[in-house]
Amino acid sequence: MTKQEENRLSDKWALGLMSGTSLDGVDAALIRTDGEHILKFGEHITIPYSAQERAELREAVYGRGDMLVVERNNTIKHAEAVKELLKTAGLSKNDICVIGFHGQTVSHRPDERITMQIGDGALLAEKTGIDVVCDFRRRDMAAGGEGAPLVPLYHAALARHMELPIAVLNIGGIANVTWIGKSEIAAHELMALDILAFDTGVGNALLNEWALKHTGKDLDVDGVLALAGKADLAIVEQLMVDKFFAKHPPKSLDRNYFNFEKLAGLSAADGAATLTEFVAASVAAGAKFFPSHAKQWFVAGGGRLNPAIMAALRRHFDYVYPVEAIGWKGDALEAQAFAFLAVRSLRRLPLSLPTTTGAIRAVTGGALYRA
Repeated sequence: MTKQEENRLSDKWALGLMSGTSLDGVDAALIRTDGEHILKFGEHITIPYSAQERAELREAVYGRGDMLVVERNNTIKHAEAVKELLKTAGLSKNDICVIGFHGQTVSHRPDERITMQIGDGALLAEKTGIDVVCDFRRRDMAAGGEGAPLVPLYHAALARHMELPIAVLNIGGIANVTWIGKSEIAAHELMALDILAFDTGVGNALLNEWALKHTGKDLDVDGVLALAGKADLAIVEQLMVDKFFAKHPPKSLDRNYFNFEKLAGLSAADGAATLTEFVAASVAAGAKFFPSHAKQWFVAGGGRLNPAIMAALRRHFDYVYPVEAIGWKGDALEAQAFAFLAVRSLRRLPLSLPTTTGAIRAVTGGALYRA
């Protein structure tokens, strides 16, 4: 790509789309970026899933239903999110250089080098009239990586001028952390930062499933259920014996890796409290792998909105804040990241590193569908 072509990319907006394993909705966000620096933040929106859409996606996650129909319906939902965001921002398709389309993860089996995100990039390009980069994870897996997490390079781009080291914890369906440390090389250069990233364990997914089973609600709103209960720490200790927590990073986890069999017999409130403590204990176990102590923790994802989860984290760490404390937009962060990664993909820059996914080298990726 020529310098002139690179400049044209940063002169337009990049649009990112994310639908996480919490199955709450489609996040859409705009940024201006050259794939190395964040030049400007734009509007962002969330289009919630209806109960029916969420049920269809949940069936897909468990390998049931007509996957092709679910994929088409979900892609159309994302196209609607693009149009709604452009309307909100007062922009047209000609103002957008690329869409970064993560799709919906329905299976992630890193030990087998298999991952699946449903989402039809060709259909999205056709529906929106905008170039689409999708299928971000499989190239990394082909190079020996776990395919996740992919957001760390965006975290590093945001944090490059901060006092380091810090930890950025994303609590979605699965929780993952990015440790960003000082480098011996110029800290303003993204690839010169010291970055370690990995999944820490469960996030909201198991807690959401518990809440749905026991209350009929899709999540523990405001942590009310967990705050009314008492965590069974003996069960948390049993869950923490799992081999995943002893495994050195990089490492990643499928949404369905854990279940709540060990919680049988607990009340709805005590079970929610126990799962909430399990989330925090998993993060604390992961922090032991950091090269050095993180001075501060910044929490993104839906978990930052759950007072019970935040309180549990603060029992393990002294300085824990939602990402809004440093001006980041927690509801937009992952969508912004895939806009950033889409531009990096167009420039053939790495999307992952050996220290973020375990790939044998820094790896680019993504599949491009021209409008």
